[in-house]
Amino acid sequence: MPWRAPSLEDLIGIEHSKLGFFQELRQTIEALKDANAQSSQRRREIAAILDGITDIMMVLSPELRILSVNHVFRQTFPDPAPEGKFCHQLFRGQDQPCPDCPASRSLATGDICRETAIFKIGGKNVQYEMVASPIHHPDDPEQHILVFKRDVTREKEYQAKFYQAEKMATIGMLATGVAHEVNNPLTAIFGFAEGLRRRLPALREKVDPRVVDDVEDYVSTILQECRRCQDIVTTLLTFSRHKTVSFSPVSLNAVVEDTLKLLRSHLKQRSQAKITVRTELSEDLPPVSGDEHQIKQVMLNLLVNAMDAIAGPGRIVITTFQSSSGAVCLSVADSGCGVKPEHLDKLFEPFFTTKRAGKGIGIGLSTCMSIVAKHQGEIAVQSEPGQGATFTVKFPLNPEKLP
Repeated sequence: MPWRAPSLEDLIGIEHSKLGFFQELRQTIEALKDANAQSSQRRREIAAILDGITDIMMVLSPELRILSVNHVFRQTFPDPAPEGKFCHQLFRGQDQPCPDCPASRSLATGDICRETAIFKIGGKNVQYEMVASPIHHPDDPEQHILVFKRDVTREKEYQAKFYQAEKMATIGMLATGVAHEVNNPLTAIFGFAEGLRRRLPALREKVDPRVVDDVEDYVSTILQECRRCQDIVTTLLTFSRHKTVSFSPVSLNAVVEDTLKLLRSHLKQRSQAKITVRTELSEDLPPVSGDEHQIKQVMLNLLVNAMDAIAGPGRIVITTFQSSSGAVCLSVADSGCGVKPEHLDKLFEPFFTTKRAGKGIGIGLSTCMSIVAKHQGEIAVQSEPGQGATFTVKFPLNPEKLP
C-alpha cells in the first residue's frame, strides 16, 4: 500500500490516544502512591501496636531458631544479636530443647500452647507465662511459631502471699487456743511438781533414801518436760503469729536447733522408719542480719520437704557454714526421691507441687524464695532423680540495704 501523509483527523486521534494513555498512567501512579501511603500508614499503625505490647515476643523457626524479636526482648536480654540462635541456648544454655517447651508442642499439634517456667535473668529468678501460637502464611509453606513471654513473678508472689497469710492467720488462731488449753494444765503440773520438790527434804528422814532419790528424779523429769512443753508452745506461737518484720542479728545454728525442737515428736515418729537427722553446725558461724521468725519459717519448710521426700529409710543432713565469698549458708540435704530435671525450674513457682493431694498446695518453697530474696540472699537446689536433693540458702554477711 502506498504511503500517504496522515490527515489532520489521524493526528488528532493519535493525540487523543496518547492523552488517554497518559491520563490512565497518571491515575495508576496516583493509585500506587495512595496504596503506598496507606501501606506506610498501616505499617506505622502495626509498629505502634507492637511497641505498645509489654510482653516479650519472638518468632521461631521449626528448628526453634530465633528469627525476629521485639523491642521488649532486646531490653530484657543483653544479647545484641539473638537472631539465628536456638531459644534453649539463649534462655537455658542447653543444647537440647526444654522438656515442656510450648513452642515444640505448638509445632507438633498446630494448637496454641501455654506453659509457665522460671528463668534466671540478670542473676534473678523471673517467672514467665509463655504462649506459643503457630503462624500460617499462604506464601510460605514452612510453619513458624510466635511466642509471647509475660512476666508473672510479682503476680504469683502476691497470690502466694495471700494464701500464706490466710494459712498463717488460721494457724495463729489455732495456736492461740492450743496455747491457752495447754498452758493451763502445764501450769498446774509444774506447780505441783515444784511443791513435791520442796517437800522432799522432809521425806528423807521418814522414807527409804532410795525411794526419795527415785521420787526426786521423777520430779526433776516432770519439771524438765514441763519446761520443754512450754518452749514448744512458745516456738509454735513464734512460727504462727504475725509480727512486724524487724532485722537483727540471727544465729543460723539457733534457728536449726529451735526448728528441730519444734519437730522433735515428728522426727521421733520418722526415726521408727529409720530416718536419721544429723547436724553439722559451724562453731564460728557469724550471725546474719534478718528476721528470725521468717528465717525459721524457711528452715521449717526445707526440713518438712526433706522428710516428705523420704518414703522409707533415709537420712537428712543439716549443715551451716561460711562460703569462700563470706556468705553465711544453711544447707538441708536428704536421701529421698530427688527432683526430675523438668521440675527443677518450677520448684519455687507458687502452687507447683509434686506431692500427692492433701500433702501440700505448693507455696512452701515459693515462700522460702520470697523470704530469702527479702534478705538479699539466694536459694539453690541440686538434685537428680533417686539421688536425693540439697537445698542451700545463702545470706549475705553485710547486706547493703535491708527493708
